[in-house]
Amino acid sequence: MKIRFLGTNGWYDDKSHNTISTLIDVKDCYLILDAGYGITKSIKYLKKDKPIYLFLSHLHLDHIVGLHALPLFHDKNVTIYLPVGMKRYYDILVRAPFTGLGDKFKIKELKPGVYKSPVNFECLFLQHTVPTLGFRFNLEGKVITYCCDTTVCKNDLLLAKNADVLIHECSNKVGTSGGWGHSNPVDVGKLAVRAKVKRLFLTHFAPNVYKKFSDRKWAEKQTKKYFLNTKIASENEVISLPSTKNNYL
Repeated sequence: MKIRFLGTNGWYDDKSHNTISTLIDVKDCYLILDAGYGITKSIKYLKKDKPIYLFLSHLHLDHIVGLHALPLFHDKNVTIYLPVGMKRYYDILVRAPFTGLGDKFKIKELKPGVYKSPVNFECLFLQHTVPTLGFRFNLEGKVITYCCDTTVCKNDLLLAKNADVLIHECSNKVGTSGGWGHSNPVDVGKLAVRAKVKRLFLTHFAPNVYKKFSDRKWAEKQTKKYFLNTKIASENEVISLPSTKNNYL
């Protein structure tokens, strides 16, 4: 299994980063987590004829602006998953006068719960300003948790418990309140300790807060005070994970 960070910004692109998107390549399929403009990079990595499952955590623009590039996937088998109740808004966004994607792609709504298809995963609502899902995937015996956007909360912890990899947003500065639905380095580090995860990757950086690479490294340093095995998610970085026989949620 390979995890590739395609976009690690929240809100908007800057000269070095695209808005949020992550590609997971497993034996039988591709998973794409969120469709910020980083998703445009994915097409060069989708070399095999495998189904593509696009999981949208929520419909804030920085997580869906890349949908406008989905014509790049015209010859692919794509299914889009989004939170329950959000399809009616999606249907508006992909039609005139906004764009013209229409009904080409299969759309499925997700309620909180455990699923066995298209892969083994669990999703729960997080603490954000709009309905937002976090995901816990069991892929080839590894648990990958993705929580973006959210304040650290109970469901955050449940999804992250004993995960092999936790991919978590880090929008705020240390000391900044998460009351508006985002997290800071200290809170995420403490979460990783409580959840007993193996590895933590910080993503979804606010570009007006983390203006330079050194700012992101500072966030990594602050998080490491609580959870040592922390890295910032770097765009186009590839994380390789060997398969194991375990198959648990």
